[in-house]
Amino acid sequence: MMTSAQLQTLKSAIAADGALNAQPMNSDGAFAIAAALNQIATPDFFVWRSSLEVGEIMQNGFDWTRVDNLTAGKARIWDWMMRTGTVRPQQANVRAGVLATFGVAADQSTRLAVFTHFQRQATRVEKLFATGAGTAATEAGVGPAVMTFEGQIDYQSVDQARAIP
Repeated sequence: MMTSAQLQTLKSAIAADGALNAQPMNSDGAFAIAAALNQIATPDFFVWRSSLEVGEIMQNGFDWTRVDNLTAGKARIWDWMMRTGTVRPQQANVRAGVLATFGVAADQSTRLAVFTHFQRQATRVEKLFATGAGTAATEAGVGPAVMTFEGQIDYQSVDQARAIP
């Protein structure tokens, strides 16, 4: 369920887009608008993922030899971050943990590999409600935006937004 503020933002975005605003004020128009807003944003707009399985990081391009070079404290940070099986990249402290763990110059490619897994492309509606640059992640852990709305928008939300006077 969208908040009143989100619905107002959605209404303004629809009104500002000629193709969306031209849709009829009925359920067919709302379905068409929702379908368009649920498409991947172009140009590319990246967001931090809200949740990620640890295996996706550790089994896809992770340089395991870099773990051998960690101090006991840094290894403990990494272990605690990965222990639950799920990591929450959208949280700033998680990204800071990666930087603290793999902070030396030799770990640049490892950081980038991790941060690349931490991001994904946003849909048009997610972009509308995201804060940040929306660029691809760098090895410094910056670039993607943080979402305040995640997922698909339904036609009912579009109808609600368009009905606001």
